[in-house]
Amino acid sequence: MAVHPTAIVSEESRIDPTADIGPFVVIEGCVSVGAGTRVYPHVYLTGWTEIGEVCEIHPGAVVGHLPQDLAYKGEETYCRIGDGTVVREGASIHRGTAPGSATVVGKSCMIMVNAHVGHNCQVGDDVKMTNGSLLAGHVRVDDGVFI
Repeated sequence: MAVHPTAIVSEESRIDPTADIGPFVVIEGCVSVGAGTRVYPHVYLTGWTEIGEVCEIHPGAVVGHLPQDLAYKGEETYCRIGDGTVVREGASIHRGTAPGSATVVGKSCMIMVNAHVGHNCQVGDDVKMTNGSLLAGHVRVDDGVFI
């Protein structure tokens, strides 16, 4: 696996050597990408974000970006994606709002095309979100839910 020469990867980030980072990917900030994860072209990963092992992040996805919350003032907040999770085209997952808070998507989830997981959401394991489904901030979704 490799980092494509057109990808822009922050020196602060940690990319497992077995991860595959595609063309025109931008990884900015303290982003961690786990073993065997594939990041497709034109993905934006930012903030204090952890992507688990054997995940797939498809073209146009945005993970770990600023929360859509007027209360957010630039503090260190987190986004965590569990092992085996698939984030499809155009989906967005924002990090938490309050200092030290996190948005968490569990293991083996599928976040389909243009779905959104807002700030401070807690999404369990094996959750499936269909195309265009949206979670506003502070939503809790239990394991195995299909939205």
